[in-house]
Amino acid sequence: MSVRDDRRLLAAQAALTGRDLRLLGWLYDHGVLTTEQIAAALFSSLDVCQRRLLKLIHLGVLARFRPQRWEGGSYPYHYLLDQLGVEVVAGQRGDDPPRRDQARKRRHHLTSRANLPHLLGTNQFFIDLAAHQRTHPGSALLRWWPAAAFHANGAFYREGDNPNIMLIKQIPHPDGHGIWADNGRQVPFLLELDLGTEPLKVLTDKVDGYGLLASMTTWRWPVLFWLPSTRRELNLHNALADLGVPRATVATAAADHATRTSQTPAQRVWWLHRHDGERLPLSQLPYHDTDDDIEENP
Repeated sequence: MSVRDDRRLLAAQAALTGRDLRLLGWLYDHGVLTTEQIAAALFSSLDVCQRRLLKLIHLGVLARFRPQRWEGGSYPYHYLLDQLGVEVVAGQRGDDPPRRDQARKRRHHLTSRANLPHLLGTNQFFIDLAAHQRTHPGSALLRWWPAAAFHANGAFYREGDNPNIMLIKQIPHPDGHGIWADNGRQVPFLLELDLGTEPLKVLTDKVDGYGLLASMTTWRWPVLFWLPSTRRELNLHNALADLGVPRATVATAAADHATRTSQTPAQRVWWLHRHDGERLPLSQLPYHDTDDDIEENP
């Protein structure tokens, strides 16, 4: 890094707030967020958000683009890290210095990827939790990990688990992982975002894979299926019932139900498979983990 680049980095670090750094960290891990997503999670108003984002662009830590709509027009601005932003986060985390063209290559990848709607939908789920946290004291999104965290062999393995888990290829890769805290209780979970474009068998096969994971580990976190409609949700539960009792803990929610009832993923939108009664909030979903003091059986 040249003296000039070093000065730019130091100037950027001095100008960034804690909220800015949280946003940069999210973009470092999760690629891209829209103006509306950033505003909902971190700002009191859209106007305040837009003004701050423009300052971050002028500072050189953010870049933005607007995907074109097939039917004409364009989508809202999508934000991602510029090279200086990558350097700021890498320096904070002690990661290796990024290549000088890393941000450019990442921008090309994100702007051209066919599954950008799926990535944005996955990010929206966690953004909704972060936005809930902002307006509900006592709740918190304690962890938000991307799908990439589970791509390596042995990503699920922890001490005490069956080491053969590192060789099994049937275990699905979740779209994300988080830990949600509310009312004094923390719940770790794995997320599967469904856009309704795949056969239900793809989803039931994933449940089988997560069941295999549960049989080989000392922990069982709920697998959350966020589905587009209550009809698809019901069809999934019926398909799982036909297959017997899954070894994995499965809970589903439907986006149309959440919208109709004005609820977030933190609230009473979760249908726990084979559970009679009302839908549950995220913080009340059962889980088992030998690494903490709570051991509950679904």
